[in-house]
Amino acid sequence: MSQGFLGTTAPFYADVVLILEIGMGVALLAGALLARVRKFRAHACCQSTVVLLNFVIILMLMIPSFRNHVSPRIPLRLGRPYYALATAHAAVGTVAECAALYIILAAGTNVLPKRLRITRYKLWMRCELAAWWATLLLGFATYGRWYVPHT
Repeated sequence: MSQGFLGTTAPFYADVVLILEIGMGVALLAGALLARVRKFRAHACCQSTVVLLNFVIILMLMIPSFRNHVSPRIPLRLGRPYYALATAHAAVGTVAECAALYIILAAGTNVLPKRLRITRYKLWMRCELAAWWATLLLGFATYGRWYVPHT
């Protein structure tokens, strides 16, 4: 593993993921603005791209990292910030990503039966955006706890 580029002890991939997640968070806000100005097709493309990119990052990098560094120590060390932050990030992030994938299917396709589709779009999407940003903030905290030297 090569050293990262953000001046912490993080490996290169962790710095890349952090920058990508920040970019995706900003893209989600931009996508919300697209919906606000009634550019719904652009909104759908923007949000869906972010959700699917994030899904790939979760599968390829975050799940293996959690499995290797955190889950073997649960529940014995869950009281320590290193494990607690990562576990909270994983829990909130799992809910946020699953909800986002559901929204894509329920609002953007005809794959689901009518009774499972969304009718209150604004409520769902605003809650999802809040969950995503909570996840992002927990991710920042996890990155800081794992990779920023504490004096």
